[in-house]
Amino acid sequence: MDAERLIAAGRRALAESRVALDIVTEAWQAQALAQAIGNQLALTGPLELRGEARGLSEIGGRGGPGPDHPALRPDGLRAARLSDVADVRRTLLGLGALLGEVGIALVGVACATDEEGLYWQCIEAIDAADESSDRVRVMLRRLTVRERTRPPGGPPDRATMTDPADSTAGPS
Repeated sequence: MDAERLIAAGRRALAESRVALDIVTEAWQAQALAQAIGNQLALTGPLELRGEARGLSEIGGRGGPGPDHPALRPDGLRAARLSDVADVRRTLLGLGALLGEVGIALVGVACATDEEGLYWQCIEAIDAADESSDRVRVMLRRLTVRERTRPPGGPPDRATMTDPADSTAGPS
């Protein structure tokens, strides 16, 4: 499944979460997705982003439990369904928005709980979401620099394509 669709699913699920456990679970889902997107971009993304993408992947791996944690939904981690990052810029913009929403939701849970363990779990997840957001912002800045320095009339850039079907087939 495309990264943008997975991000949209995560944003919907977070918006529908009403209890602390659901919010924390969605935070873990978002961090797993950040890790998966980081892995994908580290392997196949623009060269300028690969170092930051590896960092995003490492941070995403710290953001929650393993895939077999009982709090996760029966269908497991959404990130496991990631198959493609078709539009790097839109994916990073969406991921940044998701991580920001996760951070806000976790602050609400942390402020409302009397359970010390849940509080510290939220604080650690907020920190991971914030670090992931920082990596996403750096990658977006690098994409902007790349676009400014690309010669006019050059070949389509996978990082800025909105529809992979619109690209040319390449040299004949």
